[in-house]
Amino acid sequence: MAASELYTKFARVWIPDPEEVWKSAELLKDYKPGDQVLLLHLEEGKDLEYRLDPKTKELPHLRNPDILVGENDLTALSYLHEPAVLHNLRVRFIDSKLIYTYCGIVLVAINPYEQLPIYGEDIINAYSGQNMGDMDPHIFAVAEEAYKQMARDERNQSIIVSGESGAGKTVSAKYAMRYFATVSGSASEANVEEKVLASNPIMESIGNAKTTRNDNSSRFGKYIEIGFDKRYRIIGANMRTYLLEKSRVVFQAEEERNYHIFYQLCASAKLPEFKMLRLGNANNFHYTKQGGSPVIEGVDDAKEMVHTRQACTLLGISESYQMGIFRILAGILHLGNVGFTSRDSDSCTIPPKHEPLIIFCDLMGVDYEEMCHWLCHRKLATASETYIKPISKLQAINARDALAKHIYAKLFNWIVGHVNQALHSAVKQHSFIGVLDIYGFETFEINSFEQFCINYANEKLQQQFNMHVFKLEQEEYMKEQIPWTLIDFYDNQPCINLIESKLGVLDLLDEECKMPKGTDDTWAQKLYNTHLNKCALFEKPRLSNKAFIIQHFADKVEYQCEGFLEKNKDTVFEEQIKVLKSSKFKMLPELFQDDEKAISPASATSSGRTPLTRIPSKPSKGRAGQTAKEHKKTVGHQFRNSLHLLMETLNATTPHYVRCIKPNDFKFPFTFDEKRAVQQLRACGVLETIRISAAGFPSRWTYQEFFSRYRVLMKQKDVLSDRKQTCKNVLEKLILDKDKYQFGKTKIFFRAGQVAYLEKLRADKLRAACIRIQKTIRGWLLRKKYLRMRKAAITVQRYVRGYQARCYAKFLRRTKAATVIQKYWRMYVARRRYKITRTATIVLQSYLRGYLARNRYRKILREHKAVIIQKWVRGWLARTYYKRSMHAVIYLQCCFRRMMAKRELKKLKIEARSVERYKKLHIGMENKIMQLQRKVDEQNKDYKCLMEKLTHLEGIYNSETEKLRNDLERLQLSEEEAKIATGRVLSLQEEIAKLRKDLEQTQSEKKSIEERADRYKQETEQLVSSLKEENTLLKQEKEALNNLIVEQAKEMTETMEKKLVEETKQLELDLNDERLRYQNLLNEFSRLEERYDDLKEEMTVMLNVPKPGHKRTDSTHSSNESEYTFSSEIAETEDIPLRTEEPSEKKVPLDMSLFLKLQKRVTELEQEKQVMQDELDRKEEQVLRSKAKEEERPQIRGAELEYESLKRQELESENKKLKNELNELRKALSEKSAPEVTAPGAPAYRVLMEQLTSVSEELDVRKEEVLILRSQLVSQKEAIQPKDDKNTMTDSTILLEDVQKMKDKGEIAQAYIGLKETNRAPAVDCRELNEDGELWLVYEGLKQANRLLESQLQAQKRSHENEAEALRGEIQSLKEENNRQQQLLAQNLQLPPEARIEASLQHEITRLTNENLYFEELYADDPKKYQSYRISLYKRMIDLMEQLEKQDKTVRKLKKQLKVFAKKIGELEVGQMENISPGQIIDEPIRPVNIPRKEKDFQGMLEYKKEDEQKLVKNLILELKPRGVAVNLIPGLPAYILFMCVRHADYLNDDQKVRSLLTSTINSIKKVLKKRGDDFETVSFWLSNTCRFLHCLKQYSGEEGFMKHNTPRQNEHCLTNFDLAEYRQVLSDLAIQIYQQLVRVLENILQPMIVSGMLEHETIQGVSGVKPTGLRKRTSSIADEGTYTLDSILRQLNSFHSVMCQHGMDPELIKQVVKQMFYIVGAVTLNNLLLRKDMCSWSKGMQIRYNVSQLEEWLRDKNLMNSGAKETLEPLIQAAQLLQVKKKTDDDAEAICCMCNALTTAQIVKVLNLYTPVNEFEERVSVSFIRTIQMRLRDRKDSPQLLMDAKHIFPVTFPFNPSSLALETIQIPASLGLGFIARV
Repeated sequence: MAASELYTKFARVWIPDPEEVWKSAELLKDYKPGDQVLLLHLEEGKDLEYRLDPKTKELPHLRNPDILVGENDLTALSYLHEPAVLHNLRVRFIDSKLIYTYCGIVLVAINPYEQLPIYGEDIINAYSGQNMGDMDPHIFAVAEEAYKQMARDERNQSIIVSGESGAGKTVSAKYAMRYFATVSGSASEANVEEKVLASNPIMESIGNAKTTRNDNSSRFGKYIEIGFDKRYRIIGANMRTYLLEKSRVVFQAEEERNYHIFYQLCASAKLPEFKMLRLGNANNFHYTKQGGSPVIEGVDDAKEMVHTRQACTLLGISESYQMGIFRILAGILHLGNVGFTSRDSDSCTIPPKHEPLIIFCDLMGVDYEEMCHWLCHRKLATASETYIKPISKLQAINARDALAKHIYAKLFNWIVGHVNQALHSAVKQHSFIGVLDIYGFETFEINSFEQFCINYANEKLQQQFNMHVFKLEQEEYMKEQIPWTLIDFYDNQPCINLIESKLGVLDLLDEECKMPKGTDDTWAQKLYNTHLNKCALFEKPRLSNKAFIIQHFADKVEYQCEGFLEKNKDTVFEEQIKVLKSSKFKMLPELFQDDEKAISPASATSSGRTPLTRIPSKPSKGRAGQTAKEHKKTVGHQFRNSLHLLMETLNATTPHYVRCIKPNDFKFPFTFDEKRAVQQLRACGVLETIRISAAGFPSRWTYQEFFSRYRVLMKQKDVLSDRKQTCKNVLEKLILDKDKYQFGKTKIFFRAGQVAYLEKLRADKLRAACIRIQKTIRGWLLRKKYLRMRKAAITVQRYVRGYQARCYAKFLRRTKAATVIQKYWRMYVARRRYKITRTATIVLQSYLRGYLARNRYRKILREHKAVIIQKWVRGWLARTYYKRSMHAVIYLQCCFRRMMAKRELKKLKIEARSVERYKKLHIGMENKIMQLQRKVDEQNKDYKCLMEKLTHLEGIYNSETEKLRNDLERLQLSEEEAKIATGRVLSLQEEIAKLRKDLEQTQSEKKSIEERADRYKQETEQLVSSLKEENTLLKQEKEALNNLIVEQAKEMTETMEKKLVEETKQLELDLNDERLRYQNLLNEFSRLEERYDDLKEEMTVMLNVPKPGHKRTDSTHSSNESEYTFSSEIAETEDIPLRTEEPSEKKVPLDMSLFLKLQKRVTELEQEKQVMQDELDRKEEQVLRSKAKEEERPQIRGAELEYESLKRQELESENKKLKNELNELRKALSEKSAPEVTAPGAPAYRVLMEQLTSVSEELDVRKEEVLILRSQLVSQKEAIQPKDDKNTMTDSTILLEDVQKMKDKGEIAQAYIGLKETNRAPAVDCRELNEDGELWLVYEGLKQANRLLESQLQAQKRSHENEAEALRGEIQSLKEENNRQQQLLAQNLQLPPEARIEASLQHEITRLTNENLYFEELYADDPKKYQSYRISLYKRMIDLMEQLEKQDKTVRKLKKQLKVFAKKIGELEVGQMENISPGQIIDEPIRPVNIPRKEKDFQGMLEYKKEDEQKLVKNLILELKPRGVAVNLIPGLPAYILFMCVRHADYLNDDQKVRSLLTSTINSIKKVLKKRGDDFETVSFWLSNTCRFLHCLKQYSGEEGFMKHNTPRQNEHCLTNFDLAEYRQVLSDLAIQIYQQLVRVLENILQPMIVSGMLEHETIQGVSGVKPTGLRKRTSSIADEGTYTLDSILRQLNSFHSVMCQHGMDPELIKQVVKQMFYIVGAVTLNNLLLRKDMCSWSKGMQIRYNVSQLEEWLRDKNLMNSGAKETLEPLIQAAQLLQVKKKTDDDAEAICCMCNALTTAQIVKVLNLYTPVNEFEERVSVSFIRTIQMRLRDRKDSPQLLMDAKHIFPVTFPFNPSSLALETIQIPASLGLGFIARV
């Protein structure tokens, strides 16, 4: 099909755009050949006429179908061109947040400028072992590919990381190294990566600088070789640096900086240790101020200096060397400030005592005069003479700068050498992977010599890259047997020739440098003459004669010739170097030593950028003049050599390419700048890769994939059994041009655009089919709808007509009824209206008449009241008038009399002045006196009479007064009553008035009410109907509310149940976490133990020097010896001495149960100490309460208490001592890093033996002391005798103290005593203390407080008396108890010893029960005391039960010994009888003989000899084949046999034999599992038998909890002499280890099947179509031969289940194994789904759900649905549902959030981002919808981890599962070879 035919209407194309680079548009009209204009419709809604180029007539690029957008591999795109690549990268980066994309063999990495959770160890584990195309693109995939090819092909690898500054090259290299450190399998080797990363601060400070494009631009490249050993584990690393930009030391462009280290030094100049450097601000130095930007925003140079110094210390650079480095760097800064003064045009001088030069010489330790001289002069050597010539100022400045650059380059190489020393490893390197961190193509406004070198290097790397890609393409074509035709790809060899060939740019530059008067201008002219118009890649700028242009592979670059010669020469005078070599500063000469003799050898040539440097492993001899010769080489020559060396290294390895892209220049997260991206894509070779791929056959399909994808384009007759032929036939019909495709051996190759054409045909076919299906379905739906509507219409008509007829009949009935109702209603209304009128009239008349009568009454009453008021008012007015008139008259009289008196007074005054007046006055005076005398006498008489009358009247008055007083009181009472009555009358009158008013209002309201009654009636009728409706609604609401209440109650109940379930689950999770931690520690211990054994074997093999006279014993035997030699039982330590003095020749590995035994002993001692502590505390309390009782024996009690206290302290000290010794023992065991450590005679071995011996002896002694102390405490308790009641009372002081102790009222008691002492003081009148009487008031208050305290004290006294009474009752009860105990003791003494012990214990239990009941009644009101009492009682009961158990054990032990002795005695008697003659037998009297019981009483045991133990272990464990045992014999037979042997050793009371057998068994099982640990049957078999052995030890242990499941016969078989609880713990740990190994085995078996069977295989054929996958083909989803399917997984699960059932594994344990298997399946499947974009589609979700349903069906078939396995698949189920649900609206988002509760937020978002439509009919998930999901899930607290932990192992438990099998019925088959064992 012609390409132009694809340009049809609605086809989408790309057109150039100045802003967005490429813009998408849609054709509005079909294109016809010859059209000059295309009518386009842009995405923003505008129409555009796009004119074609009239010369080329090239059509715009076609856009890929939407289903191909966002592909992992750019080569999978049907149309391979620049806009398609750019759009695909943008969609992946912006929409899907995917930063990695494949482009053929290249990994394109876009810097997200944001930390992403895709670099964790779980991601590393997910990519480990995977093919590069099977997972989504990632740096880990590239690293895994390199690691895999290194191991597979035995060839060194290289990862080439390139890109612009700031694109993320260093980070990518760091993650690659982290991957190697993780997958190499050794944790210790991670230090290499840490050291390499720790070198970053150093290398960045001395090699990075600020540029216009990046604040931390790396101005050098590095190549890190990570070395691996033969096992491909990291052993070391080596760093090679190159292309250091030395010119930056002396010159920086505008807005740029020098290297960071200089600014860090200046920022830290104020530090005390830096004062000698005499630094200051960076603007004070010429070398740091030229750029004008000394500060980087957001960077603290002082803090960075601290990080640099810390990194130096970490890498082993000492403080002295660090200060030396800083001295040299400071010297460079001061050297830059050295100034020159011109004397003439050819000479110059330095000012005298020039301070910068003085400081430089001081820091460098060189002579000032000598350095000053050679800075201004140079030496010229000829054949015969040597001249010293002065130099000009410009030459001197250039020489100074060259010297500074040379010193810095030497220092840089010296630091690199020290870093390499820190990374060097002594182990021989087998292979390596190199990581090349190099910047990409550079072009600036002004490009100089440095950019020329960089672009030259990129040309070489691009050529190597092109050749590699071309080679891979050729290999692919040849492998598929496709005719090879040369592909025209861009070969940049002409550009390389232009630069490096003879008469090339570099050659001409070197030639010009040799010319005495060569300049940049003459060199430019030579370039123009040589290459202009002769080489198409060389051009001359139009407006410049000092520049040239070279057409590189990425772009044209214009270089300025100025400075090329000087930078290429980089002349350093030898005399200056000699001065530096003669320095007193030791470090400086080291920098200038020859490469072979340097402390840190590294090449250090003086170039614009230092060439490739590497530290040789061995120094080689060189000539003395090599350094001088090296100085004569130009920079271009050295750079070319270093570049050739780099290319040789890369060509010797297999390269892997990572191209880092900088998406924007502003470091915004997930922001994509199309212009910058296209520029970098062109420069890094990605587009060239696309072009090469597009030139051939970029799209490749396997025949099966093609058939599966395009089956819809075939007819039934075209489908043949041969898929290959079918595809050929179809393609010949679909694509007529045979050049557009080629048939390979296994694949079909398509030209660019053909897959898009096939996709178009497929989409058209599917669209036509969809239209036909829609047409048919819509017709069927409409017909169904019509028939349904017609039937419904007929039904509606029928019902409507019937309804109308019924309504008409109802109308007629209602009309007749209405007439009758109207008749009666009208009659009723008329009669009712008449009655109402009549009643109303009568009422109105009554009210009116009453009203008139009341008005008349009120009028009369008012008139009467008015008359009274008038009377009183008139009287008051008259009296007022009279008083006023009287007052006026008197006033007038007074005035008149005053006037008359005044007149009389005047007259008297006048008369008084005359004598005659006096005479007149004295006339008649005598008569008057006599008259007056008579009057006085008469008055005296009258006075006496009056006095008598007064006395009489007084008496009368008193009596009358008394009467009046009584009358007054009576009147007052009556007056009050009257007042009350008056008030009542007034209130009644007011009420009457109110009632009248109310009546009037009522009457008025009645009228209004009657008026409104009619209206209300009407309204009421209306309301009734509405209320009925509302009532109906309310009833419905009520029912709804009732239902809601019921539902809420259910919800609350469910919520409570859920909370309970959640709490239960949380507790279970906590328990599982604890169990998991313990099992992980156990797993780690077993791993370390295995590693120790491996190291021990390796050391043995390496040494392989047998000791003289040493005979090597069997390893199993030595292990057994060690186990039974150094293990001991707690109960029998006194009978079995430890074998500490064994011969040193025996190898004695450590007993693993030793720790458990020691810990158990320490725990028992601690428990006994705690019991003793509690007992002593209780006794001390009893002693304090019974103080009065103990007065007779104070000294004896004190001695006993002191003795007990000393014993307790001694026990505590001994306990601490034991703990310390145990810690030392652990330390000694933890140091077993080599076999010599645990060998006999080693320090750890001696410490172990000595401490074990001392611990055992000390424990025995402590145990005896504890028993003695217990007996003393019991005797002490019994020795407390009750006393008389008189002695029990104490004085008031003791009572007060007791009250203070018991009631805690100390302050009250002290106040009371203080007040009593105050009361004893002499009485003082408190009122006289002060005038105000304040002290008196205080005293009164104190008296009241005193009374209060006395009352409280009395209450306390009463309570104390009550307690004393209770104590008396307790004493009485103790007396009775003592008497009863004496009686019981007397009775017990008469019993036999065995019955005596049992009776005493039973009596003690009865006593405790009675005491418990008594104290329960006593402490009924105080629960705390009762609780403490119960705790102490439980402790005592536990002690008694322990004593009882020990006594029982002792009795059983003695019985056994007695039986054995009786048996031996019987055998001796029988032997004696045989030696006696028959005559003697007849003569002697016959005595009764003790006949032993037959051996049938001891059935269920197996007897073996001690020397046969190794044979038993060998035949039963080491050489046993599980398959035969599992099929032919009973399950768990080895476990039963071993236990029966243990039973016989227990029967013989031979603890050494028991220990030896158990230890040998455990070690042998470990040995078998180590040898055949990869065999599932072996591991399952021994897991089953270990569990059965553990259950047997529990079942026959004699403990009640286990014995209740046994039969009486089985209980007779219980162990009698030994408690093997510790060995049960050891066996449990062993079972855990075996279980974990079983999980690892089945994981290794299932791992390869899961992804293929659960994800890739199409269980439902035809559901999911295959998309094109590009160059890196994924594993096919079609089931080919050898691929795994779901049936493979199910078959494997069946195999696992059947094997475990055959081995007799416990059902609960099988459930746990199945749960773990399903978790592995779910976790691996989900992890791969999250890392594979092609698997996230709707159809794949359906496949996954079907596969999960098959697994659930398998669980149902095996009756394992309750195992919890289904729950482990819940995350996978929810992920599959998430792929299938609708993902558009907010409701969909809410549903997803509710549904996916088992997935984390990161997983949900990842699945949505990865969701990829397989067909055009599916839609992608919008970014806004994903943001909505994130917003809704932001409050969810879950793990940020993306992947599930596929290595997680659930904690295992071993529920007790007793066996019903009788031991005596077990038969030992002869096939086991155990004929030396005899049944007992």
